[in-house]
Amino acid sequence: MTPHHGSAGWVLLDAAVLLLLALAAAGYAAGLWAARHRSPWPVHRTVLWAAGLACAGAALVGPLAEASRTGFAAHMAGHVLLGMAAPLLLVLAAPVTLALRALPVARARLLARVLRTPPVRVVTHPVVAGVLNAGGLWLLYTTGLYGLMHASPLLHAAVHAHVLLAGYLFTAAVAGVDPDPHRGSFRLRAAVLVAFLTVHSVLAKHLYGHPPDGVGASDARIGAQVMYYGGDVVDVALVVALFAQWYAAGRPRARTAPAPV
Repeated sequence: MTPHHGSAGWVLLDAAVLLLLALAAAGYAAGLWAARHRSPWPVHRTVLWAAGLACAGAALVGPLAEASRTGFAAHMAGHVLLGMAAPLLLVLAAPVTLALRALPVARARLLARVLRTPPVRVVTHPVVAGVLNAGGLWLLYTTGLYGLMHASPLLHAAVHAHVLLAGYLFTAAVAGVDPDPHRGSFRLRAAVLVAFLTVHSVLAKHLYGHPPDGVGASDARIGAQVMYYGGDVVDVALVVALFAQWYAAGRPRARTAPAPV
């Protein structure tokens, strides 16, 4: 079913997305201002946050988002931006670390306690996060959900919220830079990452020949290739991020030279 792009529901959805993106940008800026008297915040982290929001925005609002509601290839380009590139950039921007620096001591301690609660521990476990991420994609593309989401702004929003949040949780669980009291071992995270990359590639190959209902063969082939090769680019960056952390963790710390007398 072709969505009515000019209907009030889609217009409200676009407005809500823009508002949320603006709030996310403003929240990060507020954190920078609140923590301005502390040690300098790395500029590249702020750039990564802005780039992550830009990727999410491009996938959800504008020409690509409009085209993705009727074209599978455009939809897959949006998937790579929203579910893979944006989460990686946002995770590497270390928003939780910035929040802990910016919040008053009592609220920072409350946030730290929340991060240690059982529900957070469960959803941030690499295996659980991987299942939520990969499982959601298989559910979307191998059932009637793909067609239904383009007929309902509310369902469309729910699916895309899941794609972004599941992608963020998975990326944070595998290669997060924020404090994580329950972070899995390097071997576990590497194994989960390899498994996810395999499942994602298998899904792309499956869609090449078995697209969702209503998707033409030519559009399906292009979309599957976008998912496969576009996903590979982000996957390489994720692998690099994981191994960079492993290298940094195993590198001997430089000894501080004794102060001159």
